[in-house]
Amino acid sequence: MYVEFEEFAKLEIRVGRVVRAEAVPGSKKLLKLIVDIGGEERQVLAGIAKWYRPEELVGKQVVVVVNLKPKPMAGTVSQGMVLAAGCGEGEKPVLLQPAEPVKEGSKVC
Repeated sequence: MYVEFEEFAKLEIRVGRVVRAEAVPGSKKLLKLIVDIGGEERQVLAGIAKWYRPEELVGKQVVVVVNLKPKPMAGTVSQGMVLAAGCGEGEKPVLLQPAEPVKEGSKVC
């Protein structure tokens, strides 16, 4: 399936830094990440708890879709999506990160 460029251009993708991370109570799958996306912090839920410990994510830069409609999940709300590669069944998702450090909030283009 193809997507028109105009549809893709609607996505706002930025680099953020994980400032806090914790397990989501009652979920074996989700981690709650608080991500600085450049002057604003967002709560993002990510289904990566099987592969990552919260403490190893703090301080890491990640790539985030920031203009998704907030989604209620596990009794809280996710305000974005952290992007990863290798998200097939049973595969470890590898978080996308810039090759070099960049300013939080930098747009991905």
